[in-house]
Amino acid sequence: MMQLSRREILATLAMAAAAPSHAASPAGGLVKPRRLRPGDTIGLIEPASASDELFQLTMVEEMVAAIGLKARRAPNLASRHGYLGGTDESRAADVNAMFRDPQVKAVFAVRGGWGSARILPLLDWPMIRANPKLVLGFSDITALHMAIAAKAGFVTLHGPNAGSAWGTASVEHFRAIAFDGATPLLVNPPGTENRLVQRLWRTQTIRSGRARGRLLGGNLTVLTALAGTEYMPDFSGAILFLEDVDEAEYRIDRMLTQLGQAGVLGKVAGVVFGQCTNCTGSSSGRYGGFTVTDLLIHHLGRLGVPAYQGAWFGHIADQFTLPVGAMAEIDAATGTILLLEPAVV
Repeated sequence: MMQLSRREILATLAMAAAAPSHAASPAGGLVKPRRLRPGDTIGLIEPASASDELFQLTMVEEMVAAIGLKARRAPNLASRHGYLGGTDESRAADVNAMFRDPQVKAVFAVRGGWGSARILPLLDWPMIRANPKLVLGFSDITALHMAIAAKAGFVTLHGPNAGSAWGTASVEHFRAIAFDGATPLLVNPPGTENRLVQRLWRTQTIRSGRARGRLLGGNLTVLTALAGTEYMPDFSGAILFLEDVDEAEYRIDRMLTQLGQAGVLGKVAGVVFGQCTNCTGSSSGRYGGFTVTDLLIHHLGRLGVPAYQGAWFGHIADQFTLPVGAMAEIDAATGTILLLEPAVV
C-alpha cells in the first residue's frame, strides 16, 4: 500500500477542510445554489446604475410577486450617487447584506448600466462563498457573474434583470432553470415574418462543430474591462458567450483584439455570440468597412473551435437564462446550447 508523506497528508486535510458543504457539480466541483421555491424571498439590488423613478421599483416588486416570489429591497436600493445607484460603499453593502441574510434565497439585479466592477473590491468574498445564492441579471451584472466565478465558485444566472420586460418566454426559461433544475436544449424561437425565408432570429455558423465546457461570459465590454484583474475567471476549456449593445464595429474589433492578446480566446473550447443590438457605426455600409459578422469571423474563425452568432440572449426581450459556470454543449451548425447539468440543487 502506498504511504503518504506528512506534507501530502496535511495537503489532503487542508483541501478537505476547505471543501464547500454545498452540492457540487460532477464537472469540476462547481458549487450549486439551492433552487427557488414558490414563496421564497429574493433580494433586490442595484449594483450599477440607479433606476430612473421609484415607481420602477414598485413595478419590479409586482413582477417578482407574479412569478410567485417575495421581494425584499436592499437597504440602499433607492439611493443615488451621480449616475450610480448609491456610493460604491452603499451598493457593496447591499450586495453583502443580501448574501448574509438567511431569509433571502436569491439576489436579483434591478438593472445594469455601469458600476458593478467598482464595488468588487468591497465585497465580502469569504462570506459570499459560504452563502451561495442565485444571482440574476445581465449587461453590467457580468462583472458580478465573473467575479463570483473567479472568487466564490458557484453558479449564477445570466438572464433578464428584474426591471426587464419579462414576457412569457422569459418567465418560462427562468422557471425551468431556477425552479425546476431543468437541462433544456436552448433553441432560438422561429421567425414570424411574412417571408418565404425567415430572417428573424437566424443563427450564423462561424466554424462548425460541437464543443463542451462550462458557460462563462456575458457583456463583451464589461468582460473586457475585467481582463488582467483578479475578478476574471479561468477560461480554459470554457464555452465563451458574449453580447453587447450600442457599440460601433471598431470597438467590437478592439475588444476582441484585447481578449485575444490577453490569452482568453486561445483557451476556450467554443464561442457563442448572442445579439449585438444597435452595433453599427460610421464605417457600417461603407466600401471596405467591417460588419460585426466580419469581425467575428476574423477573430473567432481562426481559433479552431466551434463558434456561431445570433443566439437569443443580450439586450433583447425574452432572452435565454444561461447558468454561468454550468456545463453545456454547443452545436455551431444548428445554433443550439444544450445544458448538461442542473444549475441548482
